[in-house]
Amino acid sequence: MSEITFRYTILYVDNVPKTLDFFENAFGFERAMLHESGDYGELDTGATKLSFSSIRLMTDIGKNPSRPDSSSPAFEIAFEVDDVASALSKALAAGATLVQDSEHTPWGQTTAYVSDSNGFLIELCTPVATQP
Repeated sequence: MSEITFRYTILYVDNVPKTLDFFENAFGFERAMLHESGDYGELDTGATKLSFSSIRLMTDIGKNPSRPDSSSPAFEIAFEVDDVASALSKALAAGATLVQDSEHTPWGQTTAYVSDSNGFLIELCTPVATQP
């Protein structure tokens, strides 16, 4: 059996350049690329890229992507950070919308939730605490 690599996740958005700008400012990711058409771009997030494709492009190729809704999410993106409060403050200053303020969970994490202008639910979290 050949090796499988999780290479990227693509989110469908109205405006790819604006979304890349937001994720760069809110979370500090670096832009890996933006296609000259402006319809596709990627952020360097480590081994797995976070990518964005325009809804228009997807519609043009026969797809019918649904719109995200942070109040009724089908999934979330989670970014692990050392300091949730600082990461939350930076995201809010960049234009994120607060969904849930920072809280400590019974399983040992600190979490907070925001959404971007597209409506994607984004979790900011510390690593899960390991039990002795």
